[in-house]
Amino acid sequence: MASLVEVTTRQQFEDFLAAAGKSLAVVHFQAAWAPQCAQMNEVMAELAKEHKSCRFAKLEAEAVPDVSERYRISSVPTFLLFSAGEEVDRLDGAHAPELTKKVQRLATSCGSDGPAPADGSDLDRRLRKLIAAAPCMLFMKGAPQEPRCGFSRQVVALLRDHGVQFSSFDILSDEEVRQGLKTFSNWPTYPQLYVNGELVGGLDIMKELAESGELQNICPRSEAVTLEQRLKVTINRSPVMLFMKGNKEAARCGFSRQILEILNGSGVDYDTFDILSDEEVRQGLKTFSNWPTYPQLYVKGELIGGLDIVKELKESGELVSVLKGES
Repeated sequence: MASLVEVTTRQQFEDFLAAAGKSLAVVHFQAAWAPQCAQMNEVMAELAKEHKSCRFAKLEAEAVPDVSERYRISSVPTFLLFSAGEEVDRLDGAHAPELTKKVQRLATSCGSDGPAPADGSDLDRRLRKLIAAAPCMLFMKGAPQEPRCGFSRQVVALLRDHGVQFSSFDILSDEEVRQGLKTFSNWPTYPQLYVNGELVGGLDIMKELAESGELQNICPRSEAVTLEQRLKVTINRSPVMLFMKGNKEAARCGFSRQILEILNGSGVDYDTFDILSDEEVRQGLKTFSNWPTYPQLYVKGELIGGLDIVKELKESGELVSVLKGES
């Protein structure tokens, strides 16, 4: 019977892949401090029960740095999917429905599971699994970090304002799910919110529940530490992380535009987070970092500072070495 095993050394990791052979092997690069990782381990355990010919493992990313570096693990949770010892897919972040979808697809193509029965019920079973992937599941356009319609944006803001812990599925990424869920739920529009496998409804119903005070009772609440843990995961998403107004392509304030020009001229790769897209992160990071303004630059999880400090580092010739974590 398949189970979720723990890998603690590079040799164990290599042995794990070798033992899997051509079957699908899924490795969760995790961190003990991140609650999202603990939640995703529960998802992994359920997938292991369902796909008995596949192999599933969890690995503390910081405990095996050579493996993490080899596979460019810059944040947790990250999932790598292997067949015959080769990486065939990956997933960054705690997206249970997307991981489930990838495992279901690759389990068959890698020869781990037998062919799915062609009885017309495959989509229903898949929809039920997606709905049950988390206690609170939001089917929306885009992702919570980047909603792709006004209604989805309003729902995400509403759930966050009320401290609701939820997972999401981007219906724009899968036309079969997008059309099938309308019939399955008998609800013609998106977003759609499910709690404990039952349809709650769309934006209007969620607004009514929020106004009546029932939303908090129906939906699972986030733990008090969730924001801090979320900030840590976001800060460590890339070795060099810039929190700014806008993004690489379009800065939305003069300070952010200036720091982008400096970083682009350094030749060092970096990632950005638009603090205008997430008020919780925008306010929370000020307290977390004890730095009241934006932009904020982090290197390997440590705060470097804002525009003035980055300018000073450039003028002193230290910027590149700091960005590379060498000083």
